[in-house]
Amino acid sequence: MPRVKRGPKRAQKRKKVLKLASGFWGTKSKAYRMAQQAVDRAGKFAYRDRRRRKRDFRSLWIIRINAAAHLHGLSYSKLIAGLKLAGSELNRKMLADLAASPDPKPFAELAALAKLALEKAAPAKA
Repeated sequence: MPRVKRGPKRAQKRKKVLKLASGFWGTKSKAYRMAQQAVDRAGKFAYRDRRRRKRDFRSLWIIRINAAAHLHGLSYSKLIAGLKLAGSELNRKMLADLAASPDPKPFAELAALAKLALEKAAPAKA
């Protein structure tokens, strides 16, 4: 079996890894072996945190919506249930933007809509 010396491929691979590691501190950005380990580790964190970011933002939106809902005499769950009954298509991101905006009027209207939908649905259950 012939010997494979890899030629320029090895240099290209190392160059790619060192480029990804540029900005890392000390040996991690200069020595190939250390850089390879640091890049692999950074990649694991990046993969995990791309998913975690979605969770974190959703929980932030829920906190903002809940705070604004309480200002209008509703809990978060009642507000969401009322908006569903009213047929609102707004997602939590949009609701959170409305809740955190300096103009409280649009969110107040949505809260009133949710209250109205809950009141209409309550006699049907009783």
